[in-house]
Amino acid sequence: MKTRNTILLTAASVLTAALFLADLTVGSANLSLREIWAGLSGRTADDTLRYIVLNFRLPKAVTALFAGAALSAVGLQMQTLFRNPLAGPYVLGVSSGASLGVALFTLGMPLLGLSPSSVWWGSLGIVGSAWIGAALILLVIMAITARLKDIMAVLIIGMMFGSAATAVVEILQYMSPEGAVKSYVVWTMGSLGGVMLSELWLLVPILSVGLIISIGLIKPLNMLLLGENYARTMGLNVRATRLWIFLATILLAGTTTAYCGPISFLGLAVPHIVRMLFREADHRTLMPASMICGGGIMLLCDMATQLPPNDLTLPVNTVMALIGIPVVIVVLLRTRKTA
Repeated sequence: MKTRNTILLTAASVLTAALFLADLTVGSANLSLREIWAGLSGRTADDTLRYIVLNFRLPKAVTALFAGAALSAVGLQMQTLFRNPLAGPYVLGVSSGASLGVALFTLGMPLLGLSPSSVWWGSLGIVGSAWIGAALILLVIMAITARLKDIMAVLIIGMMFGSAATAVVEILQYMSPEGAVKSYVVWTMGSLGGVMLSELWLLVPILSVGLIISIGLIKPLNMLLLGENYARTMGLNVRATRLWIFLATILLAGTTTAYCGPISFLGLAVPHIVRMLFREADHRTLMPASMICGGGIMLLCDMATQLPPNDLTLPVNTVMALIGIPVVIVVLLRTRKTA
C-alpha cells in the first residue's frame, strides 16, 4: 500500500507539473513552450510576448496552482474537524464574509455617491474588502469557539453568520444601481486572470504560510479522526487545534476568495477524489495528495475555461461545478449505502 501511494503521489506531482506548463501555453493566443521560456528568461526582442507571459500567463498559472492547493487543504481539514463528508472551506462563513466585504465596497460606495474605481486604492479595494470580510467573520467565530466545546454548535453558528451576511448582500443588491450589481455578480463567478504579477508577492507568501500550518496539523487531524473525546484522551489540546485550523482557513480560503472570487466545489470534491484514489485515511498521505491534486484540477479547470476560437473566457465556477457536482452525488450515494 505504501509503495502504491508513493507511485500515485509521484504520478500526481508529475501530472500537475505538466498541467502547469500546459496552462502557460493556453489562452487567446496559443504559445509554444519555447516562446514561454523566451518570455520568462528575457531571451526575446518581442516586448508583447514578454508582457503576455509575465503579466498574464505566469500569474494566472501560479494563482491556479496555489488556489487549488489552498482550497483542497482547507476542505480536508473541515471534513475531518466536523466529521462531515459534505463540509467545505466555506462552511464557517468564509465565502459569505468575503462576499459581504466585496458587496460593501462594490455596492455600498455607489450608494454614497462614490465610484469604487475612482478611489486611489480602487484596484486593491475588492481584494482587501473580501479578505477583511472573511477574516472578521472567522475571528468572531474563533472568539465564540473559545467558550464552546461542541463543534457542531460552532458549525451552526458559522452557518448563521453566513446567512446574515448573505441577507445584507441581498439588501445591497436590491438598493444598488445596475452597473454596480453587474460588477459584483461578475466577481462572484470566480476568475483566476485578475491577479497581476505584482500581487503574487502578497498572495503566494500568505498561501504558503497557510499551507505550512496545514502540514503542521497532520498529526492532530489524524487524532481527530476518531472524535474529539478520543483526541483529548491522547493529550491533544482540541481548542488550540480548532484555532489553528480556523487560522489556516482565514489565510487559505479567505485569501483565495479575495483574489479569485468564491470558487465552489473544489474544496469539497478534491479530498473525496483523493480518498478514492489512495484508499487511505492517514492525513500524512491525504494532505499532500489533496494539495497536489487540488492544484492540478484547478489548472485543468483554468485551461477548460479558455475558448480561443471566440476569445472568450468562461467563469471558473461554471467549469468547477461540472466536476464537483458529480463527486458530491457519488459521496451522498456512498454515505447512504454505508448507513
